[in-house]
Amino acid sequence: MFGKRTTFGGNTPGVGEIARPIASPARAEPAAASRRTSDNDGMASRIRSNEDVVDVRAPADSARDKEYFQTKSAIFNALIDSIDLSQLATMDQDAAREEIRDIVAEIIALKSIIMSISEQEDLLEDICNDVLGYGPLEPLLARDDISDIMVNGSQKCYIEVAGKVRLTNVRFRDDAHLMNVCQRIVSQVGRRVDESSPICDARLPDGSRVNVIAPPLAIDGAALTIRKFKKDKLTLQQLVKYNSISPEGAEVLRILGRVRANVLISGGTGSGKTTLLNCLTAFIEKDERVITCEDSAELQLQQPHVVRLETRPPNLEGEGEITMRDLIKNCLRMRPERIIVGEVRGPESFDLLQAMNTGHDGSMGTLHANSPREALSRLESMITMGGYSLPSRTIREMITSSIDVVVQAARLRDGSRRITHITEILGMEGDVIVTQDIFVYDIMGEDSNGMLMGKHRSTGITKPQFAERARYFNEEANLIEALEKSNTEHHQLLDS
Repeated sequence: MFGKRTTFGGNTPGVGEIARPIASPARAEPAAASRRTSDNDGMASRIRSNEDVVDVRAPADSARDKEYFQTKSAIFNALIDSIDLSQLATMDQDAAREEIRDIVAEIIALKSIIMSISEQEDLLEDICNDVLGYGPLEPLLARDDISDIMVNGSQKCYIEVAGKVRLTNVRFRDDAHLMNVCQRIVSQVGRRVDESSPICDARLPDGSRVNVIAPPLAIDGAALTIRKFKKDKLTLQQLVKYNSISPEGAEVLRILGRVRANVLISGGTGSGKTTLLNCLTAFIEKDERVITCEDSAELQLQQPHVVRLETRPPNLEGEGEITMRDLIKNCLRMRPERIIVGEVRGPESFDLLQAMNTGHDGSMGTLHANSPREALSRLESMITMGGYSLPSRTIREMITSSIDVVVQAARLRDGSRRITHITEILGMEGDVIVTQDIFVYDIMGEDSNGMLMGKHRSTGITKPQFAERARYFNEEANLIEALEKSNTEHHQLLDS
């Protein structure tokens, strides 16, 4: 399959000259090796600059680390001289990985390198990850229980598991190695990160969100943050299972998604806003035309008629930028039935409200805020900062006529995520927006393990304002039943 050299490097650090061919004659193709293309050489040079891989050993074992990296460097150089990378790129992932493992095993045998089976397996996996994947990050990306990966320079890598942030022993060889991995990630979506453009948002093929901030802005080396998404997308039923919402609260959320209510999902960083948005969009009818607008495409809608739009940063000359506001303005000309905005963070909030108020019922978006009331205040301030010289009352009237419900998500101090409020917007009294809570989450204490205990409850309102909309979609009876059931359970709990 691959062209191979018949000798291995006297120039390889730490390894003497071995003038023997690779053992398998069937693999040996000296002619192909002599005809390696310039593209192959270019790819080899790029990979060589990324050759040192994840340090999975304890940081204190520095002598062993040094020996491991030296051995790895020698084998890696021999591997690059032994394969045709242009052919490797045409193979599927599993076949390419198997081919690399076979060749590396032969190189280890030819160089008479002594290592245990487990050490050899680690080295084989590390080299495959560097050639085909994202180097030291591959083992972390493969784990479905990790929600965030946070790399602070080449020597520190943190992960979030079950709501808790933990330091790992995963390391990059140096800052250049880390930057090479960052470049590989962002180049897949046509973006770049360097000194002239040190901040970049991107995404992985599975939809995971990536942010890179490079030197000189990041003083201690590039900072890479990856927000991972589970391979199996969460549903409202699973949120109930994890106690993020009660069954009755989940039924209210289902109805909100079904009856085309305009919903704003509010919450802090890492509170589960995007996950909740994905859950609500599951109840959009299959025949509706949905257009999503995001900074980096991460929503995972299952409907067949979805158009996904993504913003674009400026080029080196500072031109060609496409903002969120540009996307929302354009999607209004695309005959949307629902508009989903990944995150509202600027003057595009005005355009979204306009869309919600002009026939695009069922539109949704997320926003960073710590309470429903604060979410409305932030929305107002973002419109004001956008340069609109509108009176505050006019902006608030626009908000009340556009948004039906604010759903508040929170990440509690024990790492758990809860939906803490389902709040309805009623209208205006004077210059004040009037709201009412439909569902709230009460914290009742903590258990012996330090985990917070709480209860979702209805506030006693059995016929909210959006019940009229629910009646139109034949969901009013289900809505009232869910609210009454939650209210009854709450009173029974108080009586006991």
